Amino acid sequence: MIQVIPAILEKDFTEIEKKIRLVERLVDWVQIDIADNTLVPNSTFADPLPFKSLQTKLNLELHLMVKDPLRYVERFASAGFKRFYAHIEGDFVDDYIAECYKLGVEVGLAIDGPTPLAKAYEYLDNIDCLLVMAIEAGQSGRPYREETADRIKRLRELDFEIPLAVDGAMDDVNAKKVIIAGATRINSNSYLFRSDNPDDIKETINRLKQI
Repeated sequence: MIQVIPAILEKDFTEIEKKIRLVERLVDWVQIDIADNTLVPNSTFADPLPFKSLQTKLNLELHLMVKDPLRYVERFASAGFKRFYAHIEGDFVDDYIAECYKLGVEVGLAIDGPTPLAKAYEYLDNIDCLLVMAIEAGQSGRPYREETADRIKRLRELDFEIPLAVDGAMDDVNAKKVIIAGATRINSNSYLFRSDNPDDIKETINRLKQI
């Protein structure tokens, strides 16, 4: 079954916690997106300290839309995060991978929607998972890039086993396209949180899982 992972991109920890509470009985993982206006033109909440005291059974993963992931990995790992995605478009990619191995956390890479897919090929043997952006990273609600399914298909032909997550514009229509192509994880933000009614969110998650 496809794994659905709610993605949360907020400037305020109160909003982050609110969304975590909405989904913590419905999924196993939640993704926190952070940006510091270095890699993408946006800045979000990026302080690991409140997560240390966050009481939740959810597993936390961090999507690092930042130029220098080494500024964040150790501090967020200490706050309880278990999986990380840094961008191939950022700096210190090899050092970031080594740091994740040292810390004993899952190491993932993310590739932005416009970036040539070949930039990811050299890393596939050294990471646990790959996150493919179906939009241009930085803001939720951007339009789906129609070439995404083909990118997933090409990656799956190269590696039959690696978990492939897709993030951005993941409604049931677009999610179906990338799942057919070989995606195994759907990270959803705007579509999932379009309502703050827990029953609506549960229905949306189940709809995505059943594709």
